[in-house]
Amino acid sequence: MNKIIDLWLDMSPYLLLGMFIAGLLHIYLGKNFIRKHLGKGIKSIFKASLFGVPLPVCSCGVIPIASSLRKDGATKGAALSFLISTPTTGIDSIFATYSLLGLLFAIFRPLFAFFAGVLTGIISFFVDKEEDKEEKIIYENKEKFGIKDAIRYGFFELAEDIGKWLVIGIVIGGILSYIPINLQPIYPFDFIIALAISLPLYVCATGSIPIAVSLIDKGFSPGAALIFLIAGPATNTITLSFVRYKLGKKSFIIYLSSIIILSIFAGIVFNFISFGNIIYEKPSLPYSIKIFSGIILAILIGRALIKRYSRA
Repeated sequence: MNKIIDLWLDMSPYLLLGMFIAGLLHIYLGKNFIRKHLGKGIKSIFKASLFGVPLPVCSCGVIPIASSLRKDGATKGAALSFLISTPTTGIDSIFATYSLLGLLFAIFRPLFAFFAGVLTGIISFFVDKEEDKEEKIIYENKEKFGIKDAIRYGFFELAEDIGKWLVIGIVIGGILSYIPINLQPIYPFDFIIALAISLPLYVCATGSIPIAVSLIDKGFSPGAALIFLIAGPATNTITLSFVRYKLGKKSFIIYLSSIIILSIFAGIVFNFISFGNIIYEKPSLPYSIKIFSGIILAILIGRALIKRYSRA
């Protein structure tokens, strides 16, 4: 129980900050802005990945957005780029990654999300050719929003999206920490295990972090933990089904193979950079700030979960 509480307190201050920034991004970098810039050409692929990295959208929440982008004229390459870069990270999960895994993980994760999104989109652009559609896309006028809307989204709507999986991730991470095994001898087979667990599993970018911490504590290399942080949020049975039946067989093969190959490559590179050691250093904050932030986050997540399940 103590480990679960420690994980919660360590994440809370940075997650609250990330949620606030996420609210600002959601308001001032809305869907209409994204749709407007994701038309034809390779440039749209770079934009899709760039816009996707900071957006706090989970792997299921990204599906309706990607579907809408396709209807509005985005290429398959741009849609795949967005599908990879968006759920893999987000401004809230970047801060949360820093809180539990340190600066190197927090920098490497979004950089790889951008790189993987761009590369996958470019492959799709050249391999899965599409006919150009001469459509005139009409964009809605963007409404005016204020700071209250950003707070409402960041601390309330986003809390509903990530709350369940954040709690599950922290509980699983805490439970794993009590299992008396060390998996260090299986390296580099920990890459395969991390992939096998993460590909079908639904876990959001934030909820995957405490699990990754526990995997490292149990002997997984930092690179294997990074694979879990990448493949876990980017793939699950729902997303894979959407790609297969909405974007086609070629897109499905490109999407899945890109995630597998690129995440393994990222794990190898990350282990090389870290020399195979656990190099993360968690930031240190006064315990009073952690307690206060933990209580606030618990209230927000608790309210969100009660509201979500009472509505259901």
